[in-house]
Amino acid sequence: MGRYAPFIDKPLKFWCQDESRFGLKTYPGRWITNKGVKPISDKQWKREAYWLYGAVEPLTGDSFYMEFSHVDGNCFQVFLEFFSKTYPKEHHIMQIDNAAFHTGKKITIPENISLLPQPPHSPETNPIERIWAWYKSQLKHLNFDNLQELKDYMLTLIENTLPERINSLTFWPHIQEAVKCL
Repeated sequence: MGRYAPFIDKPLKFWCQDESRFGLKTYPGRWITNKGVKPISDKQWKREAYWLYGAVEPLTGDSFYMEFSHVDGNCFQVFLEFFSKTYPKEHHIMQIDNAAFHTGKKITIPENISLLPQPPHSPETNPIERIWAWYKSQLKHLNFDNLQELKDYMLTLIENTLPERINSLTFWPHIQEAVKCL
């Protein structure tokens, strides 16, 4: 991805962006047991939660996450600004869903980012959804005493997620073809 578009004087990178809610309510999941044995686990019904805004770069497996208490245009603006400052040397094409707060009139898109909306009602086209699903699979049957414990656990999980895993979950064949053109 070292080529340049004629109107951009920086190398191009393709990112997939989305938000996901993480909370204290126990994430259910399947367990393997002997035939006729019903799995038993503690469940927690607390409704405290927070949101992770994330972007992953399928080619390299790079990732960028920020924590917020909610989702709205102001949070998305902060996310874009920090992302832009973290990766200032490239121009970033960022696939987003059609959430209203992604395209609000108050959103100022940094100069080194171009937003690429995906088709409406098609979350399956955004590879970061597989990252969220993988993170949530790591939370199955875990209970945390408070939101800070969950945040600490997630931070450790994110820090220990290798770029190779992100790449293997997100670098789909059609993306491989598309990034060859950048």
